[in-house]
Amino acid sequence: MSKKKPARALSVYSNLTQKRKVKKDAHSRRKAEYLATLPKHPVKRFFYRMHPKRFWAYWFSKEGAYMALKVTGVAVLLMALFVGGLFAYFRKDLDQIRPGEIDKRVQSTVTTYTDRNGELLWEDKGDGNYKLVVKSEDISENLKKATVAIEDRDFFTHSGVSVSGTVRATFNNFTGGEVQGGSTLTQQLVKQVFFPPEETQDRGFGGIPRKIKELILAIEIERMYDKDQILTLYLNESPYGGRRNGAESGAQSYFGKPAKELTLAEASFLAAIPQNPSVYDPYKVSGHEALINRQHLVLNAMKDVGYITQAQSDEAKKVPILDNLKPQEDQYKNIKAPHFVQMVRSQLEQELGKATVGRGGLTVKTSLDLRIQSKLEEAMTEMFNSYTPITAGFSNGAATVEDSQTGQIVALVGSRDFNYAGFGQDNAATAYIQPGSSVKPLVYSELFEQKPAGVPNYGSGSVLVDEPIDVIYGANLQNADRTYKGNVTIRTSLATSRNVPAVKAMAVSGVDPTLDTIHKLGAKSYCTVGDDKDARLASAIGGCGIEQVDLVNAYSSIARGGVYKPQSSVLEVRNSSNEVLKKWADVEGTKVIDPQSAYVVTDILTDKNASASLGKYAAKDIPGVQTATKTGTSDKGGNAKDLWMMSYSPALTMGLWLGNPDTTILKKGTSSLGSPIVAKVMEFAHKEVYAKEGKWKSGDWFKPPAGIQKVGNEVYPSWWNKTQGQTNAKIIFDKVSKKKAVECTPAGARIEVSVIKYTDPVTKKDNYFNTDGYDATADDNVHACTDIPVSISSVSATGLLNAWVIHVNVTPGTFGASNIAVTGTANGTALTFTKNGNSFDANYSGPDPRGKISATATDSGYYTSTGTN
Repeated sequence: MSKKKPARALSVYSNLTQKRKVKKDAHSRRKAEYLATLPKHPVKRFFYRMHPKRFWAYWFSKEGAYMALKVTGVAVLLMALFVGGLFAYFRKDLDQIRPGEIDKRVQSTVTTYTDRNGELLWEDKGDGNYKLVVKSEDISENLKKATVAIEDRDFFTHSGVSVSGTVRATFNNFTGGEVQGGSTLTQQLVKQVFFPPEETQDRGFGGIPRKIKELILAIEIERMYDKDQILTLYLNESPYGGRRNGAESGAQSYFGKPAKELTLAEASFLAAIPQNPSVYDPYKVSGHEALINRQHLVLNAMKDVGYITQAQSDEAKKVPILDNLKPQEDQYKNIKAPHFVQMVRSQLEQELGKATVGRGGLTVKTSLDLRIQSKLEEAMTEMFNSYTPITAGFSNGAATVEDSQTGQIVALVGSRDFNYAGFGQDNAATAYIQPGSSVKPLVYSELFEQKPAGVPNYGSGSVLVDEPIDVIYGANLQNADRTYKGNVTIRTSLATSRNVPAVKAMAVSGVDPTLDTIHKLGAKSYCTVGDDKDARLASAIGGCGIEQVDLVNAYSSIARGGVYKPQSSVLEVRNSSNEVLKKWADVEGTKVIDPQSAYVVTDILTDKNASASLGKYAAKDIPGVQTATKTGTSDKGGNAKDLWMMSYSPALTMGLWLGNPDTTILKKGTSSLGSPIVAKVMEFAHKEVYAKEGKWKSGDWFKPPAGIQKVGNEVYPSWWNKTQGQTNAKIIFDKVSKKKAVECTPAGARIEVSVIKYTDPVTKKDNYFNTDGYDATADDNVHACTDIPVSISSVSATGLLNAWVIHVNVTPGTFGASNIAVTGTANGTALTFTKNGNSFDANYSGPDPRGKISATATDSGYYTSTGTN
């Protein structure tokens, strides 16, 4: 059973309801009475209401106040929704400034190149704008305060946005007016980092989205980074005139010092620039007055804020700051090893991409050793300051030094002087130049590889006849001395740069296999350009072009025992975020030729006696440093135009070229002219660098690989067969000419000699070889059938008892009297004659010899004559 509600409760509820109904009815009646007083026409009604007296009476009434409160609430709600919507819409762009992202954007764009020991070689600032980024502690407090004072005095108190500045900037966006500097430092940072310059130029309605993003990003950055970090980012990013971005770039360019060492005058000068860097560029004379005025404005602002005193401000204004500016420098100012660095830059563009290198901010640790580089430049300078280039007729040179074991380039000079007018900046070390005879060791290295059964094998003592082979070569092939030496060993042929045997060596091995080996050893550019691809046998004697750096690496492969390793010039590359993009690592290498073949080549190039006919020069006799050396000369029309010298040891390999950039022929074509450069650099590099670093010691040399055969002074690989293709034979030679005897060779000049008979692998002609120097390829050219032999005109004796003098008178023949010899006997006793003109006398002790004397005269042609008494 339910309870009944109290009567009093029902009465209260009924009274409240009745009151609300009465109040509502009264309000409706008043509104109806008010509307009844208004004009019936809508337009007249509107203007009736807008009458000032009635308008203000309404809004200052209780009802008007209530209406205003409702309108304001709705407006606030709509504005909040609108702003929230904008933030939500543009927030998708905030991912790019998560902690660390803005740091990645504000990075140095200057690429630093160092040598292997960290010595600075070059700061590559590129062709466009560049910036050097430093830490906060490396920026002067003077510059920080000057920047805050002139750009954003409230920087340390606001949260990224200045309300008054934003209103002013917004107004100017609508009107297209000039920006009055309403943006905070944080907003300016956002603008510089995230918006391209063309976007910031749009100050109308099109610029509103950018401005909204700028505000949002500024607030977010203020939340993520502290004030010092933001200020440092700003100073690293801001433009400081011309191509220079970042305070460090400006400080170094204008004052030659780091940003942390800036004085008050210098800091205020630098802080004046970012507001309008194109106008305030210190290197533009037209803007000097405006720049100084703004610098003074900066100092005044610093004083007003309280950073400095009036006295400090006045003192800084007195400094003749423009007089202290450093001259504007060109891109290559103070660059070290310029040809090498530019080569490295080009290589990195190919490996990492032009975009990566172009953005800059890399730290490149190269393989160069600045100590060896400096010695090489010194030696090259000494050469071109001497009279040698003038007398020899060359005007340029290039050299490369490589670590034999790693393939790392440790020094490189591409011309006589990088600043030399005309061709100084051209890198001849990577130019395509004919190497002459310096390529021959690579040709022979393939010849020594001939191993198959039934195929002739070769070593240093093998013979390739030096003879005319025009039919095979396809042209008139001559040696440098315009002679042919006949039977010469490969040792002599290579050491003295004979052309014919080298061509035969390639013909035996095959042109294509030989070039393939040369390329695999590292000389990859040899015979690869234009008509050089069809050079064929001419490539055996340097008839093609090659890049010096490639030839040096091929020689290093020989020094490594026939093992190829890629040539390298870079040890490590890091980007501005300290990430490793490239790092050198040693590799096992690829075996191209047998170590024994490489050793035979080295043994020949080390033999000073074998090359003695070419003369002595310093590079063959470096005190305490043993090297293998080969020279080369290329020609044009039979005249020398390029001089080469290659030198290597187990530690280092060096190549040198001297010549003219326009291929003009030389006045003096002696390939050893560059010897002083090679000797000086190789001695220094071995003794002063590699020895001290434990990479080489005196006495280090190549050890004979297992299997090497040694026959006398000659060395052969293990697969060489001493008797292959050979037979023994006997030939009658002329004693005088040491050539084959002919019909007119006198009997006294004839001698039978044991020789080795073999067939030339190229000409297929039978040849005979004898170690005593007899030449079976030529006939006696000393004697003639018309020769007049020596003759004895009389034989007589004078004396008494047992004391006699035997007299023999001779008549000289074709070979003259100077070398006539007389022998004889008296009564069977041998006589010893002394010469007196054409008369020969001998003392004899014994019975009367008359009628029992016999004498024989022999001249230098081995003609003889006999006389008796």
